[in-house]
Amino acid sequence: MDSGCAQETGKPVTSTTVAAPQKPALMEPFRYHKMIEVSPGNDFDILSWGRGSTETGAFEILNSDSADMKYTTTTGDLDGVIVDAFNTDMDVDGNPEILIQAKTKDSVYNTTMYAFEFNNGKANKLDFPKLTSSQKKGYHGNDNFYVQDGNLMRQFALYDGAGKEAKPNGQKRLLQYGLRNNEFTVKQISTDSTDTKAVTPVETAPVKEKTETMHSKLSSSSSKKKKHRSEESHTSHKRKKKKHHHSD
Repeated sequence: MDSGCAQETGKPVTSTTVAAPQKPALMEPFRYHKMIEVSPGNDFDILSWGRGSTETGAFEILNSDSADMKYTTTTGDLDGVIVDAFNTDMDVDGNPEILIQAKTKDSVYNTTMYAFEFNNGKANKLDFPKLTSSQKKGYHGNDNFYVQDGNLMRQFALYDGAGKEAKPNGQKRLLQYGLRNNEFTVKQISTDSTDTKAVTPVETAPVKEKTETMHSKLSSSSSKKKKHRSEESHTSHKRKKKKHHHSD
């Protein structure tokens, strides 16, 4: 029956929608899976597994290079839960880097990164650098990692205070990671301060006022000097005129 007949009989017209295919659920003991295609035929499957605990376990990276018929597995102990996995080539040498971001129970320093560079089917473990004392000032976890222009970016909100009393101050810090000779480089992109009261109009006003006062004093001193010179010149002229009159 077409829609016209349905309207004539007064029966409601029903439309059927095709449900999107659901992602297959992971079977125990696996807890996480992400597939990254580096190039056609060169795929990386990142998985985590473990029974009896949700905070510890292990990870594995399955590299399927169907073009060269090479299949390798890289494994390691996992602290926390995998949040995401990334593919980069930060040193632009044609060898992909796989980075795994995990979140731990730690309420502050709750990010762990596992990094590997793959070259000809072999995995080279890379040491991901910890935050320096200046970089972690105001840090309170909850990092946001993403890839931009081939580099790994790390952004996080800054907090004032410590522990449970810490509160976000509205600022964020942005770091850019690179790779050189199999070692990470870190550069801070944002210009931030963990002290939101570092510069205020109240503090800058006295400096301006002092500058204007010094300028006024210099101008006043210069005017007095000019006036004094003018008076000296006038007195000298009168003396010369008087001397000339006596000579006559």
